[in-house]
Amino acid sequence: MASPEGAPVPEEQRLGPVLRRQDQVRTGTTDQRLLDSEGPSEWVHTDPWRVMRIQSEFVEGFGALAELGPAVSVFGSARTPRDSKEYDAAVRIGRALVEAGFAVITGGGPGAMEAANKGANEAGGTSVGLGIELPFEQGMNEYVNLGVDFRYFFVRKTCFVKYARGFVVLPGGLGTLDELFEALTLVQTRKVTRFPIVLFGTAYWSGLVDWLRDTLIAEGKASMHDLELFHLSDDVDEAIALVTKEVGI
Repeated sequence: MASPEGAPVPEEQRLGPVLRRQDQVRTGTTDQRLLDSEGPSEWVHTDPWRVMRIQSEFVEGFGALAELGPAVSVFGSARTPRDSKEYDAAVRIGRALVEAGFAVITGGGPGAMEAANKGANEAGGTSVGLGIELPFEQGMNEYVNLGVDFRYFFVRKTCFVKYARGFVVLPGGLGTLDELFEALTLVQTRKVTRFPIVLFGTAYWSGLVDWLRDTLIAEGKASMHDLELFHLSDDVDEAIALVTKEVGI
């Protein structure tokens, strides 16, 4: 019996703990099979391979942020104009958090995220961006000095929570609401140790708070004490005090 290359095939083959004999003997080497560029490619679209990619995202994210130190996640709209009061407030929040001894984590995009990163960067602090792969690419804003891009929202959100000691939530859209309610749910269900959540911009958030109280709680879908899971503020100094007082460093 000979291999396709003409070399004799051994009668017995040991591959680690595996023993192969007769027609179970494999030709070639493990490296050869690994480096062979031919063969089907459908495996890259299978669930087991996706699991490996998800695992690699957790490893990369955890590895990049493991030594970050105390941090606060700042959420807000990617559409916040640079000449708006909200943008200016986010810059001041980012700067104040660094001055209070915290790194700043955002989604790494434009708008309110860029503003918070800008404030943190200009204050000489660690300015983190956790980006996400989207059909409409935004890219990491220029004020991020530590950035990680993710394919999967749930991996990204895990890193937002795992490495933050509090949240400041600026006016935003569906993505901001998603992150806000993720945090509220984790705190309410005690899946994470309680940490402060500050909604910045009373006028913007008051309608949501009214709905929570007058509809959600009124119909028994939540408890009145759930309103204590977050704070409302229009003042940067107050917001920083609220988000850092329970996690002093």
